[in-house]
Amino acid sequence: MLRDLAPPRTARGAVAVLALMQAFIVAAASEPINAMPSSKPVATKERAIWMTVESRRFAVTLEGNATTRAFVELLPASFDMVELNGNEKYAKLPRNLPTAAEPVGSIRAGDVLLYGDDTLVVFYEALRSGYSYTRIGRVETPAGLRAALGRGGPRVSFSLP
Repeated sequence: MLRDLAPPRTARGAVAVLALMQAFIVAAASEPINAMPSSKPVATKERAIWMTVESRRFAVTLEGNATTRAFVELLPASFDMVELNGNEKYAKLPRNLPTAAEPVGSIRAGDVLLYGDDTLVVFYEALRSGYSYTRIGRVETPAGLRAALGRGGPRVSFSLP
């Protein structure tokens, strides 16, 4: 019995073991990881929420921090957002949230951040910034975000899936 568990001593045996391992790896890799229907947001950190602008819905992957947990407690919620600097929309929140602000340096289109302790900011353009923010999340697919938010002050809703 011990002899049956010993590694193969022939080249043919080694090739057979490698072929079996390769088949296992290929089978495992072909199965989708975190496969979910496209109608649901995919969370890669803690969880995800929906951000809706008129008829456009965007999945937002959330950070795993106290600010995000406090923000999620506000949901569902809608905010009349205000244009600022041609790259972002912001809204005052109904209450202060805990913060862990830090200089972010680079902001990407789709970043959802907290400025101070009560201002929600959604960026639709990438930029460099020396301001400090607390990260809440990021729009998973920001394509079309600028067009959806428009030029004025859109009403933006956030909800749980």
